[in-house]
Amino acid sequence: MEKILKKPSVRCILAILCCALWGSAFPCVKTGYEWLRIETVGSQILFAGYRFFLAGIITFAVACVLEKRIITIKKPSIPHIMGIGFLQTTVQYVCFYIGMSHVTGTKGSIINASSAFISILLAHFVIKGERMSWKKGAGCLLGFAGVVMINLGGIGGGFSFMGEGMIIICTTVYGVSSVLMKLIAHRGTPMAITAYQLLFGGFLLVVIGLLAGGRVTGFDMKSVVLLIYMALISAIGFSIWTALLKYNPVGKVAIFGFSIPVFGVLLSAIFLGEHFWSLKNLSALICVSVGIIIVNLPEVKEAVSDC
Repeated sequence: MEKILKKPSVRCILAILCCALWGSAFPCVKTGYEWLRIETVGSQILFAGYRFFLAGIITFAVACVLEKRIITIKKPSIPHIMGIGFLQTTVQYVCFYIGMSHVTGTKGSIINASSAFISILLAHFVIKGERMSWKKGAGCLLGFAGVVMINLGGIGGGFSFMGEGMIIICTTVYGVSSVLMKLIAHRGTPMAITAYQLLFGGFLLVVIGLLAGGRVTGFDMKSVVLLIYMALISAIGFSIWTALLKYNPVGKVAIFGFSIPVFGVLLSAIFLGEHFWSLKNLSALICVSVGIIIVNLPEVKEAVSDC
């Protein structure tokens, strides 16, 4: 498995698959709010809790079937994996679900792309062999220029703490947790780590949502299917991403995050009817995407050539 996941072609295909799934989450969240008439913060967090706890159950069940045993984690690893669950699932998605109720799917997906820069910057300080270079710095600056541009009135207008601010916090938390995931990846199989962190983080989201007075009712067939799909996004995406981070440098994986805003913008336009064909909007999208490509251009060439 390690040799396979280290192949540039495999890394390219799987990383882009993860990014496509995560890009589709932006219109899915907005659609879920509409179908289930979710308006309060408590209900938004509870909706997130249902999604991620279900994702944890799915990941746990699939892992048990594949390994033909009940998957467990060693006692010394419990605090580390629970910590990742709290940070990557609970904190990140409290911010994400609140933020997405105040911004468009297009804008949210582009801002969220800056998580790649944060991962690469943090990896410079905590992971040996992933040093920052002038080229990486230039790529980060270009990408952040796109994030600033999108907040100068390009899509949805202006800046608010509960909207763009929450998405930026979410993005920062995810960038940090990606590096931390790399550091604890040796503490279990990718699916075991994913299952337990999703179960713990999702459970906390449910508790927080209920304590905040959240309610999610009125499920019908289409909304149940949507919730299951959103759970699968997390179960599949996090399992694959954790495996890629375990066997590859953070930079070689995070660089493919340039495709998340591309998928997010296109799918938001297709399914939500959001408008994005303007010079400023497209310029911001290009800045973010090109910035992440520049960060590790040699690795991109290697990956693309083998795809």
